[in-house]
Amino acid sequence: MLTGVLCGVLAGALWGMVFLVPELLPGFSPVELAVGRYTAYGAISLGLMLPGLRRLLRLLRPRDYAALLRQALSGNLVYYMLLALGVKLAGVAPTSLIIGLIPVAVTLLGRRDHGAVPLKRLMLPLLLIGIAIACINIDAFRHAQASGAPLSSTVLGLACAAGALACWTWYALDNARYLKRNPQFSGGQWSSLYGLASGLVALPIGALAIVWAYAGGADAGAPGRDWLLFWFYNGMLALGASVIGNHLWNIASRRLPVTLTGQLILFETVSAMLYGFVWRAQPPRMLEIVAIALLVAGVTWSVRLHATPDAPAVAG
Repeated sequence: MLTGVLCGVLAGALWGMVFLVPELLPGFSPVELAVGRYTAYGAISLGLMLPGLRRLLRLLRPRDYAALLRQALSGNLVYYMLLALGVKLAGVAPTSLIIGLIPVAVTLLGRRDHGAVPLKRLMLPLLLIGIAIACINIDAFRHAQASGAPLSSTVLGLACAAGALACWTWYALDNARYLKRNPQFSGGQWSSLYGLASGLVALPIGALAIVWAYAGGADAGAPGRDWLLFWFYNGMLALGASVIGNHLWNIASRRLPVTLTGQLILFETVSAMLYGFVWRAQPPRMLEIVAIALLVAGVTWSVRLHATPDAPAVAG
């Protein structure tokens, strides 16, 4: 069990980096950041799966291509565009705290697949989470007013973070259900195909983004647009968060019960906030501390309630 927990914690620490890269590359748009990351991820996935690629492709049917396309968009490209825009407009802390609701969102929407818990039993942990969200929003708006930032930008950033949460929640449920219906693919095989599909989908989106940018007079050499750093950070993100992080998470998922791995996802949120505080050399504000504590308590409480034996199972 210790190995599984350690792998889950390390995966969360690697995933937390995705919130920092938009801060490190402020001169690049969310579309460019998403395209850069997933082009690199696709290239790495292709290299890793090249020896068995032909055999794996023979297993694919039209419905599999459709599933890979929608999952690459929802779970990777659109999700990361919204996340990056949320970080740029609202900041690392509010965005990462909203994304930290993933365990609860997945559990609630997928409860018919895995066993339902009456909402009455979830009332108190959901209340804590609601208070945490309120703290996140109050702090974000107070900070925006103090810094002179437009409130409209903060509202849009928080909305983008909520959109990213919705995208990844939908992807997680769709991915889990599809793998159960298609046992001919192992988790590792589907993960490799998913990475390759993300890279292939990123290429035309990147081409359109370039045409659009330069038609509008964008300058590739403008200040803050260091392409060497762009590919370095996105390459490290693809290797660390996407390839190594996902592999570590798969190890944790095999060794630990689902209820425990659900709690370990919180290390992504905590790591992201820690990286943001260190990068900006600023300690968390009081409302951020309260929000972190309430979110961790609420999510952990909710997940534990789903592990209790009196939770009725519902066939899915």
